[in-house]
Amino acid sequence: MSGAPLRVAVLGAGTVGREVVCALLERTAELRPSDGVALVLTGVAVRDVARAVERGLPAELLTDAPAHLVAGDEADVIVELMGGDEPAHTLIAAALSMGKSVVTANKHVIAHHGPDLEAIARRNGAALRFEAAVGGGIPVLGPLATDLAGNRIERVRGIVNGTTNYILSAMTDDEAPQDYATALAEAQRLGYAEADPSGDVEGHDAVNKIVILARLAFDRWLDPGTIPTRPASVSGSAGPGITTVSLADERDARAEGRIVRLLASASRDGATDVRASVLPTALPFDSPLGRTSGVRNRIEVDGTPVGRVAFDGPGAGGAATSSAVLGDLIAIARGGGSTWGPRPAATGPSVAPAEARQGSYLETASGVRYPIDD
Repeated sequence: MSGAPLRVAVLGAGTVGREVVCALLERTAELRPSDGVALVLTGVAVRDVARAVERGLPAELLTDAPAHLVAGDEADVIVELMGGDEPAHTLIAAALSMGKSVVTANKHVIAHHGPDLEAIARRNGAALRFEAAVGGGIPVLGPLATDLAGNRIERVRGIVNGTTNYILSAMTDDEAPQDYATALAEAQRLGYAEADPSGDVEGHDAVNKIVILARLAFDRWLDPGTIPTRPASVSGSAGPGITTVSLADERDARAEGRIVRLLASASRDGATDVRASVLPTALPFDSPLGRTSGVRNRIEVDGTPVGRVAFDGPGAGGAATSSAVLGDLIAIARGGGSTWGPRPAATGPSVAPAEARQGSYLETASGVRYPIDD
């Protein structure tokens, strides 16, 4: 397919951005689809230009003014890899308003501003692609929107945060189980957890991801602030996410043939509602989710008529996440649209009904009631 090259500007050259920039510079011919146009890198926005040059990035492509790359005439596609809420949200909205396509890995922006950004993209005929926002390098959003489009999705659930899964795996190691604080410190030393790990361990990251999965599964944008993250306990609610999971809790679960993992889940609730939660959950020890260890992710989709399909693989890291970003860029180069594909415009944001507490649960000696999911 002949045509003018697709000019790409990348905002952010950190762990993921650098991988994407290097791929666009070094694998130009390889990344061009046979039925699409070439991808040409025309600009990279960084915080510190001098440091980026020292790290080997071409000086002529660098700027410390991302807004100029968005507003200028030198880019057709904006790749946002800055992270955080602002200025990423404003820059994405501005690019879409100008009719420029956007590729992003920013799960927070998509989960918290998805309804508005989807409306802007549809109104201006711009593609908004965010495969990299869930599951790192695991292709799950695209299949949900397209390959499984003929199904009625009943539930999507999974282990979607590698940091918490690494910590809980260390706490259930058969040979040398670590307590929560020790496992967290080791995760930070290895680079799996941030200096401030609250976004992961309190469940906020997983909440953002289940919001995005629910949009592709049920055509609904959920309000992330309404999704429960605290398991019940006899003395009230336990801490958010995995912050109060203890070695004793894991031993109590093991005695029942179970293992505690942070499970993100969204399912149909009647004709119109979607029920969602991100809770430490007692899973069968020998189940596929129970056996998912370390920083790996696993996402399961239940639908009719397909039954259950699962997606498993590396859920984080620069190399894995750049794979999804590059895949989205190639899709745009082939004339593809937004990540939601043929699915109808989503409604929302909607309140997720509180997770039912009267269901089955495992009560540990500490008084925490972990929901049971078989």
